[in-house]
Amino acid sequence: QVQLVESGGGLVQPGGSLRLSCAASGSIFTIGPMAWYRQAPGKERDLVASTDAGRNSASVRGRFVISRDSAKKTVNLQMNSLTPDDTAVYYCNMVANGRDYWGKGTLVTVSS
Repeated sequence: QVQLVESGGGLVQPGGSLRLSCAASGSIFTIGPMAWYRQAPGKERDLVASTDAGRNSASVRGRFVISRDSAKKTVNLQMNSLTPDDTAVYYCNMVANGRDYWGKGTLVTVSS
C-alpha cells in the first residue's frame, strides 16, 4: 500500500508564499507523474500543477512551481503571490506502481 502525506498548509496573507510538500511511503517500485490538485469550497477538484510539462493551470502559471525528487519520493509546490482565490484544500496525487494515489489534503487559507 502506498500512502501520501501532505504538509505545509496554513494561513497566509495575500501576496505571501507557502511551500507544500508531499511524501510517499510504502512499497513503491515505479513512480509516474506527480501532481497537485486543489478543491475550493463548493467547487470541483482541479489540477494545479503536474510534473508532466504543459499541464499546469493557467491561473497559477508564473506564481507556482512544482518540483519532484523521485529518489526521495517527494513532490513540492512552491506557491508565491498568493491571493484569496488560492484558498482551498490542496491534494497530492501520484501514479505509483501503475495506480493512482491521493493524499488526504492540506488546507491553504489566504486571508488578511
